[in-house]
Amino acid sequence: MVVAATGFFDGVHTGHRAVLQILKDTARELGQRSCVITFWPHPRTVLQQDASSLRLLTSIDEKRKLIMEAGIDDFIVIPFNREFSRLDASSFIRKYLIEMYNVSTLVIGYDHRLGNSSCRTREELEEIAHQEGLVTKVVDEKFCGDIEVSSTKIRKVLTDGDVVMASKMLGYNYSLYGVVVLGNMIGRTIGFPTANMQLYEPLKMVPANGVYHVKATIMGKVHDGICNVGNRPTVGKGNERTIETYILDFDEQIYGLDIGIEFVSRIRDERMFSSLEELKTQIESDRESVLSQL
Repeated sequence: MVVAATGFFDGVHTGHRAVLQILKDTARELGQRSCVITFWPHPRTVLQQDASSLRLLTSIDEKRKLIMEAGIDDFIVIPFNREFSRLDASSFIRKYLIEMYNVSTLVIGYDHRLGNSSCRTREELEEIAHQEGLVTKVVDEKFCGDIEVSSTKIRKVLTDGDVVMASKMLGYNYSLYGVVVLGNMIGRTIGFPTANMQLYEPLKMVPANGVYHVKATIMGKVHDGICNVGNRPTVGKGNERTIETYILDFDEQIYGLDIGIEFVSRIRDERMFSSLEELKTQIESDRESVLSQL
């Protein structure tokens, strides 16, 4: 038998972690396995509901890693398609949770929904689950200060560039992962070579344009760095948005290698400088700002 929690779990934030803790504790008490059952891709991309504006806090691989690191026994991904989207809650519980995955107990968040629009509230979900023979456990909402934690609110603070608040709500530093690609090499000409990142997950949420103190992981080692997210107005107009990181005390060729960056704090807004020399002076100041925090 299995104790399960279902949902998209984008970000695996502190609210999700409260669900995972109850999930683990309940499974241990019952002598059963703990399991997270999630879906991919995001329903909005399949149902074309404002899909163009959708941004994710975690890729499927990041999500799996975070959930397994939290001590959950099994991580199951159900492909989300239009046929699956038409299932009502009763059908999903019966066909998937009970018949396919042998679930005895369902752990649900305070605002959890399941199935199509026929199940609109958590109370309705609980009633349907009980009718199908499942035990349910409800987990209360989680707050960060006076802010109720949710994936939507974390995306909002990232849109505002508040990576510190985002990390508090997540329970870990917000991160991006990708590969180092060739840039325009301007940073190297002024003595601050940068690693230009191409994201592995195209829909990954990127914080607001600006300059950030980050922790960069290259070849298994963590380095402090200064990351510029933006359009580099000093070097021209109409530039594509880039994610470029100057890694402190590091000068190796890393094109084609994996890179991960964790956002520690926001240093300043991105702005246009009158010359590359003025930009260089500002980066030197940014570097001193980061070093003073170490």
